[in-house]
Amino acid sequence: MPINVDDLIRDALESGAAHAAMADTSKIVFHEEFRQACEKNVCRKYNTNWMGPPAIGPISELMERARKYRQGLLFQTVHQLDRTFDYQGMLEGGRIHERVFRTLLEKIRTKYAFSEMLPLNAGCCSICERCAYLDQEPCRHPDLAVSSVEAYGIDVMALEKSAGIPYYNGKDTVSYVGLILFNEDETTPDT
Repeated sequence: MPINVDDLIRDALESGAAHAAMADTSKIVFHEEFRQACEKNVCRKYNTNWMGPPAIGPISELMERARKYRQGLLFQTVHQLDRTFDYQGMLEGGRIHERVFRTLLEKIRTKYAFSEMLPLNAGCCSICERCAYLDQEPCRHPDLAVSSVEAYGIDVMALEKSAGIPYYNGKDTVSYVGLILFNEDETTPDT
């Protein structure tokens, strides 16, 4: 039985998202420039994490992987800052977003029987305090590790616009997005 998208969106909102919508995966725009920002170490995480560049693999492979998904849940968290460049407020907003992302991801894994799923978050994976990549060891939590929307070269602004989610949420705010791509199990149980 197909999922009820209203339930999925409600799950995102109940998990703490400010906005949530189904993303038309055929409208996902990819740009290699976003990956180049990773390579320029804009987020200061380049070459430090299994789920980020270069360890995650070539951008062409990631874009091809993302294109295999027929549906996606896009959600956004919005956080008020004390002032425009409130760095501590941005970090706290990121921590809150991570909790919302993990809560929603667990709910989806428990509640829905997707045949395939690709969860992408804002920024590089942070499930471990120190990624095993730095110690040249395998990922300690491959079932929990997630990559970022940016590492996949996804144009977040275009995706939000196509899904009807605002990119700008007002003065002195910071917003973070998560995208959970999935394919439903199309087999029907015997009756």
